[in-house]
Amino acid sequence: MAHAYSEDQLVEQPAITMLAQLGWHTISAVDEVLGPHSTLGRETKAESVLLLRLRAALCRLNPALPPEALSTAIDELARDRSAMSLVAANREVYGLLKDGIPVSVPDHIGGGQKTERVRVIDWENPAANDFLLVSQFSVTGSLYTRRPDLVGFVNGLPLVVIELKKPGVPAQQAFDDNLTCYKADIPQLFWFNGLTIASNGTESRVGSLTADWERFFEWKRIEREDEPRRVSLEVMLRGTCEPSRLLDLLENFTLFSEHKAGLVKVLGQNHQFLGVNNAIAAMLTARKQGHGRGGVFWQTQGSGKSLAMVFFAQKILRKVPGNWTFVVVTDRVELDDQIAKTFKACGAVSETESDRCHAQSGAQLRQLLGENHRYVFTLIHKFQTPELLCDRSDVIVLTDEAHRSQYDTLALNMRAALPRALFLAFTGTPLIAGEERTREVFGDYVSIYDFQQSVEDGATVPLFYENRTPELRLENPNLNDDIYNLIEAAGLDEEQEKRLERELGRQYQLLTRDERLETIAKDIVQHFLGRGFQGKAMVISIDKATALRMHDKVRAHWKSEEKRVEQELARLTTYGAKAADPDRIRELRARLEVIRTTDMALIVSPGQNEIEQMKKLGLDIAPHRKRMNDEALDEKFKEAKDPLRLVFVCAMWLTGFDAPSCSTIYLDKPMRNHTLMQTIARANRVFPGKHSGLIVDYANVFASLEKALAIYAKGRGGEQPIRDKQKLVESLRQAITETEAFCRAHGVNLEEIELTPAGSLDRLTKIAEAVECLISPDPLRKDFLGQEGWVRTLFQAVKPDPSVLEFASRMACLTTIAETIRERTGEGPADISAVMADLNKILDASVAADGFHIPQGKSGHGVIDLTKIDFEALAKRFGKSKTRNIDLEQLKAAIRSQLDKLVRVNRTRADYLTKFEELIESYNAGSRNIDELFKELLALSRSLNEEQERHVRECLSEEELVVFDILTRPAPELAPEERAEVKKVARDMLEKLKQLLVLNWRQKASARSQIKLTIEDLLDQGLPRAYTPDLYQQKCSAVFEHVYETYGDRGASAYPRPG
Repeated sequence: MAHAYSEDQLVEQPAITMLAQLGWHTISAVDEVLGPHSTLGRETKAESVLLLRLRAALCRLNPALPPEALSTAIDELARDRSAMSLVAANREVYGLLKDGIPVSVPDHIGGGQKTERVRVIDWENPAANDFLLVSQFSVTGSLYTRRPDLVGFVNGLPLVVIELKKPGVPAQQAFDDNLTCYKADIPQLFWFNGLTIASNGTESRVGSLTADWERFFEWKRIEREDEPRRVSLEVMLRGTCEPSRLLDLLENFTLFSEHKAGLVKVLGQNHQFLGVNNAIAAMLTARKQGHGRGGVFWQTQGSGKSLAMVFFAQKILRKVPGNWTFVVVTDRVELDDQIAKTFKACGAVSETESDRCHAQSGAQLRQLLGENHRYVFTLIHKFQTPELLCDRSDVIVLTDEAHRSQYDTLALNMRAALPRALFLAFTGTPLIAGEERTREVFGDYVSIYDFQQSVEDGATVPLFYENRTPELRLENPNLNDDIYNLIEAAGLDEEQEKRLERELGRQYQLLTRDERLETIAKDIVQHFLGRGFQGKAMVISIDKATALRMHDKVRAHWKSEEKRVEQELARLTTYGAKAADPDRIRELRARLEVIRTTDMALIVSPGQNEIEQMKKLGLDIAPHRKRMNDEALDEKFKEAKDPLRLVFVCAMWLTGFDAPSCSTIYLDKPMRNHTLMQTIARANRVFPGKHSGLIVDYANVFASLEKALAIYAKGRGGEQPIRDKQKLVESLRQAITETEAFCRAHGVNLEEIELTPAGSLDRLTKIAEAVECLISPDPLRKDFLGQEGWVRTLFQAVKPDPSVLEFASRMACLTTIAETIRERTGEGPADISAVMADLNKILDASVAADGFHIPQGKSGHGVIDLTKIDFEALAKRFGKSKTRNIDLEQLKAAIRSQLDKLVRVNRTRADYLTKFEELIESYNAGSRNIDELFKELLALSRSLNEEQERHVRECLSEEELVVFDILTRPAPELAPEERAEVKKVARDMLEKLKQLLVLNWRQKASARSQIKLTIEDLLDQGLPRAYTPDLYQQKCSAVFEHVYETYGDRGASAYPRPG
């Protein structure tokens, strides 16, 4: 019986029970039988589709179609797609699932042939489909067999993959160690995948095929936005795997988006799923009642509002009868382009349609609405008069940020122009007093997902605020409401920029004074280069001329910094230089690399006579305008690996522009209200390694920010979602305090280590002792490395704040211990610093005399070769060793490495792996002490070394030995001469079979049959009489399964080719 606290009992069985309650049939494939009388109807483990169930479902859903048509559909659905990329294969299959499979059938009325579509899934009636949950479902890829914990089949197709860990093991491990591996090793399982779930019972996340861990998200609510938010496996399964919700997610909340970096699969998040379904319900009510007010959809900036618009429109088109046209309205040209790009990237509109359906005037809008267009994109400014443009009732108007000031009159005009249309407002910030007209046109909220909820859910990262005005002694003007209105309007055209300068007068001079800009530019260079997580950054100035001046000044200070770093490096690396500091040299080289590779660009809207106007100010905008025209700078900035890291803007890119790697906003433009919230949200997108976004304030917008946050962004509990950067420093201090306490509890005093003289043998010895205390057992090591990783993330997020100096020494100490542990266990790259080199000498000195020393290669220590260990010397020394935990972990790493190699080439050795895992588990659980474990591991090590050489003793190659083991283990008992006969069979069989392993042999029924017959013939002729008929059949099946799992096209395998 399974252990009561095992993964199976604590997580897997409750998940199976829950899914059974939701309507899934369940079955275990642990003891799956393959072949004619198989458990699941599979002939081999390489099949990821349950063909018998698929055929039964297609017959049920398509009763009027002939069997030949259904066979054609099955062949198309289950065909080999290994030549395609995984996501391209998935998109192709998704199209077949969603829209059906076109097949040619006889036309009995008109004669000849006609095309029909075979329905694969009944999207309207979930109960008409076959939902089967299979636990421990083994699938064989080109080289390896993998076994996901749970696979959910709908009509025989594997649409859901769930990987589980027991509580205490991070759910991310299910993603890193399992799901990622499955996608590489058994891609055929994921050609059909709709969603994947990783859970440890308490933490659960769901994601699409292409999502990295940062884009796997929690599912906290099942039916309503206002229900209590809970993170649990139950909520995840009820919210995503209940049959009707699962089909809704797959049919209506799944998109494939084309990007420069490649094709991405997008799965709707919890807030988008609930919000869009609420909005559709509200829209249908408005239609029925005849008032047209579809409501206001408030989901905070950065949480996927544009994608929610696509989900909404696509679901209406698919599920609500009518000849619908969507008019997508924005208030800026760049927003219009941006949102059209989103619809185009997702395939909602074609390239041609995207170009044709932009209405440049009221007359063109009238024309487009009279034609058959699904989507029309336009600007609110086209509604200058309340004249009637279209009287259709099947028009839905989707507006973006509909409560900005310019919407006031124009929105009423828009309503008059489209009197029978339905109106839905999408916004990233809520309505406030004075915006009643927005409600008059659009109605009340239909979805609310505020800033705080978004951060809590991980849909966006937290934002921190740093006011550098006092630090740099900047003099800033006090601005009244009229001046703010002017500034907010600036950037729309040249005339307004001139008016801004004219009416701001002294305040404008103060903000744009050369000495002030020089101070800020110098600070930006130092600040950006000092960021821990660098990412990308935006510098925001009051107007176009100031943005250009700031660009030029930052470039000049950038060059000066490059020269300074080069000079310091030269001084430190000159032959005979005194007190050369390796850490400082490495830091300077990294800084110089960033300086030399960073690109910068000015991003401002074009204007008439701008070259002449800038020339009068002593500025040259021509080369910048040429670059803005010639290069796709927006795509470069969005691409994390592109060297364009710093952009200088005044109005463009402040709304509706997503660059997830952007982590810093340098704000030198007075702002307030919606505009301020939209701007700072440029830094709140989720990106791997990015803990938070940072708003660096030079314009002293602190008062405006507090006011804006009070209105727009407070969580329901009243907590401010944007915090002073000192809060981040406090988080770092708390994390370090907790890590210190953790270390003390396990015999490591970090303060004591730091009190020893730097560079001394004492310090290195103490670090070695700390490694010994924290390296074992496995749960302790993982806890420590997890805590150190969190401290490091916060430390990087705080940089370059001077307060990091307070923690620098402690951070260095923790990092050195963690890196040594990773190196010693083979879990990470070796640190090649001088400190690490010295530390390795101390650690190695404790083992070198007794045969356990491994010479350091180019890539650091690496993993010990078991065959080089002197077991007798090691056993003698272990009892007196001061580094018993380190010795143990190194031996474990060596055994694990050896086992990986041995089992990869011969799966009959899996019992060794099971034995090893049981030993480790018993030690982690406390049922074996370190001496007992070490003794058992030494015995296992010896047997592994013997096993590694067994093929030589048996006079067989490694791959011949596998076949021999299959034929002789666990039965029958053989005499020496009979063993010799079996060896001959193994050799002859492999030689003949390799000639039959043609291209795509696994997919060809005739090739598979030939392989089976050859195996049966050779075994029938060559096996001695000790094999009974039943045993003979078992061995035939076992050999075929081995060949199927191990050998790909033309005999490709994990074994080295002879010669």
